Amino acid sequence: MAVVAALCLLGGGPAAAAKADRDKPFIVEADQSGAVDLQRQVLVYTGDVVIAQGSMVLRAERVELRELPDGYRTAIATGTPQRQASWRQKRDGVDETVEGAADRIEFDGRADTLRFIGQSVVRRLRGASVADEITGGTIVWDNVAEVFSVVGGARTVSNPSGRVRAVLSPRASPPSSAPAPAPAAAPAPSAAPSPAPAPLRPSRALGER
Repeated sequence: MAVVAALCLLGGGPAAAAKADRDKPFIVEADQSGAVDLQRQVLVYTGDVVIAQGSMVLRAERVELRELPDGYRTAIATGTPQRQASWRQKRDGVDETVEGAADRIEFDGRADTLRFIGQSVVRRLRGASVADEITGGTIVWDNVAEVFSVVGGARTVSNPSGRVRAVLSPRASPPSSAPAPAPAAAPAPSAAPSPAPAPLRPSRALGER
């Protein structure tokens, strides 16, 4: 039975995928020239395809790209048995990157979603270190709601139980900003002798003085 879970950007904070990427040029590179599929009205690229827009990079062996009448784009990227399709994008405001891989990746520009299908894995990296990782049969990233939906898939060699798995790192403790206490001032000299301190006595209870 499939397991469904929803996680807010792998335990993330207020930062989201780089919004400025939407205004950057959409660049497609491939080993072979694009071919128009007249039956489905899509442009097909094959052979180590790389699609980039700002910090977003999508890599696959084959990509079907469609531009809708309202200007939005959709894409279906498929990998090979040796190398899955992959996606990577920087997050705004923090030194973090989110990356994912799957047998197939579906991009919907109008809904602003990515769907990772088949032996899917998504990771959040702080710098070059993996902070969090989620695996499942299908992972859907909703960039508007900033939520990952994870669905357990079929049993595989790498995931024999078919269960959703998440490894989340603890949040870093914020540094203490409290100022250090000022040193106590030396007591003013007094002509009269100070009274002798009270003698110490054993404590009968925890915390008693």
